[in-house]
Amino acid sequence: MPDQPSRLRATAKTPSLGEARRGAEDAKARTRQSPSEQGSPATSFPVDDVRRRFPALERAGRFLFFDNAAGAQIPATVLEAVTDHLLARNVQRGGPYRHSREVDAIIGRARESVAAFVNARSADEIAFGLNATSFIRAISLAVGQTLESRPEIIVSDLDHEANVATWLALERVGARIVWWRARVGDDGARLHAADLEPLLTERTRLVACTMASNATGSLVDVADVARRAHEVGAEAFLDAVHYAPHGSIDVRALDCDYLVCSGYKVFAPHMGFAWCRREAINHLPIFREDFIPDVTPDKLEAGTYAYESVAGMAAAVAYLEDLGRDFLAHPGADTRGRSSDPNYAGADANVGPARDHVGPDPRVGAAASRAETVRLAMHTIAEYERALSKRLLDEVASIPGVTVHGVTDRDHLHERVPTLCFSVAGHRASTVAAGLASRDVGVRSGHMYSPRLMARLGLLPAGAVRASLVHYNTAAEIAQFGAALREVVDTPDES
Repeated sequence: MPDQPSRLRATAKTPSLGEARRGAEDAKARTRQSPSEQGSPATSFPVDDVRRRFPALERAGRFLFFDNAAGAQIPATVLEAVTDHLLARNVQRGGPYRHSREVDAIIGRARESVAAFVNARSADEIAFGLNATSFIRAISLAVGQTLESRPEIIVSDLDHEANVATWLALERVGARIVWWRARVGDDGARLHAADLEPLLTERTRLVACTMASNATGSLVDVADVARRAHEVGAEAFLDAVHYAPHGSIDVRALDCDYLVCSGYKVFAPHMGFAWCRREAINHLPIFREDFIPDVTPDKLEAGTYAYESVAGMAAAVAYLEDLGRDFLAHPGADTRGRSSDPNYAGADANVGPARDHVGPDPRVGAAASRAETVRLAMHTIAEYERALSKRLLDEVASIPGVTVHGVTDRDHLHERVPTLCFSVAGHRASTVAAGLASRDVGVRSGHMYSPRLMARLGLLPAGAVRASLVHYNTAAEIAQFGAALREVVDTPDES
């Protein structure tokens, strides 16, 4: 690709969100608003300005990125950060020369950025690595060496297999696995904290669960999970991978002990990060070389990870901060700093311990810390995405033969993210996904790495179809998806 350098240089002129807002308006989407839609989250959210920040969306033409749960697109500023790192300081950290010291500084700033993203007490509670799965494995192996008086690990059949199989592997070292079963009903499969209560005993070591189902998009009341676990002296381990691009994370309000995430789901390159309560992780016998300090974050960062991806993760958080500042400066969607989700304590600015404050942001004149600015961005994104969820559900409700597996009650949209898990009567899931792909719609089919959940829903072996949206997706795209799905449904499945 000989023209790649010029493309990369061009992205350096990418405007900030505020600059984009002051630029030329995209009238096409706005002219389709009905009078009743004026001022709604779906129309007041600056999605056109947001989309201009993502080069892949412009290059894609008519193609719809509706497979974001498998990996989201990145803003131009993230690409710039990755490219700048590789061109200017593609060296190992820890050296005395300038380039190496710059790597140290970038990693330090990235820890501070991710700490703001999850509202950690300190940046040294953030560790970087390959992905969430690798962190789950490393921590589970260490937990497996601490099971003497508490041999029981609670896992759920709602979770991604990465947060199940890693804990099942501890059976060979004496762990007893206790299953927290999802309730299957009209709203798909849901985990209820009340069902967790009888499973918790003085023998429980840890509860591992997701914040949101990666298959159905249903949320879990993880604050209540942590509270119940702590009441019996156990720990709470959270998989935030599917939830992270959709809402605010506040580990202090959630009061969990461990939280893992993959950056490539949150508009960053392929990488992972873990937040661990300092007292908890420093107590664990994590594998490390003898010369590596036995404290966070060093003890969790065995080997060399991709520093350029860490630089990209920092840029992704900066993008979210830019959104938050712009929402403060240009109120439109619900920017009151709280979520209407009554089940998620971390999403409510009025729940949990006092937040950290710094001085006024000179660009908006508001007293807001980095964590507060990111939280505002994520609250506003969540509000807009609830409108996307409603449009998705409304769109497929009118298509014969389509069954949605997940929350469909329009009064409970705060209990889901815009991930649509569905099946079509008389059509294999793979045929539906292929048919949509031939019509420029990217979705996924299969078990979504949650085969136990699919079995509970009666969807194996074929699995289901999943369309997963984020905040750069639009109502117009949902209409295009609906039209394509109708064509697929009207086409006989001859496979």
